[in-house]
Amino acid sequence: MVRTFAQKGWAFFPVERAVADWVACARQAALKALQDPAQAHSYQCEGTWFVGLDALDNDPEGRVGASLPLSGRAVDFIDKQCGGWPALHRGQVSGVFEGYPRPREGESEAGFRYRLTRDAAHVDGVLGLGQPKRRFVREPHAFILGLPLSNATDDAAPLVVWEGSHRIMQSAFQRAFAAVSEADLPELDVTDAYQAARRKAFETCPRVVVHGAPGSAFVVHRLALHGVAPWAKSARAAPEGRLIAYFRPSMPGGARAWAEAA
Repeated sequence: MVRTFAQKGWAFFPVERAVADWVACARQAALKALQDPAQAHSYQCEGTWFVGLDALDNDPEGRVGASLPLSGRAVDFIDKQCGGWPALHRGQVSGVFEGYPRPREGESEAGFRYRLTRDAAHVDGVLGLGQPKRRFVREPHAFILGLPLSNATDDAAPLVVWEGSHRIMQSAFQRAFAAVSEADLPELDVTDAYQAARRKAFETCPRVVVHGAPGSAFVVHRLALHGVAPWAKSARAAPEGRLIAYFRPSMPGGARAWAEAA
């Protein structure tokens, strides 16, 4: 598993009881979030995507409602291989529904075309700011943990990852950061380096679907290029759509450690 993760940039953990029990509670909290008027802003792409940042009502140990702390093989893997198991932020409830994608408010034609044909592929923490948009590393994460909350077929807007792209991205960011002080990294424009590395990943890395049933889990390397595929005409999902809970804790040590750690 460790070698596979290092090579591919993601790892999958089959259904297990501890995670399934957690999901039973987390799903109820997610359904509540979908109906919460305070989360109305989370519906994007003409209502086909519920962004749901910080929408899951969990505590720092991952308890949701009556659940136990979040545990399982994915948690154990993160604890040993991703710098330790941290206190958790409120999780994201990522919901996608039939018809995705539609244009996001304010999205350019080129931006929507990229969403449609390239799955809006990105590296988390690299933010596009300003007009014209430039890229900066402002939210470096330690890892991405995904926990499916609903049943859906593997063509219902699944997560997609470009295998091995984390190595390309790591090399690109290390070169970009080389002569820059820690204090100046948040203001470093990485647009050109990021876009060149992204093009290389598209050309050389296989695009794979990452999909699982409730009770399974997947871990994605913090630097892996990933996105969300369109909802296929043949796709089927539970009435609440394709729901996944995500945790992306901050990287200890900031952007420098984000680029340099294994």
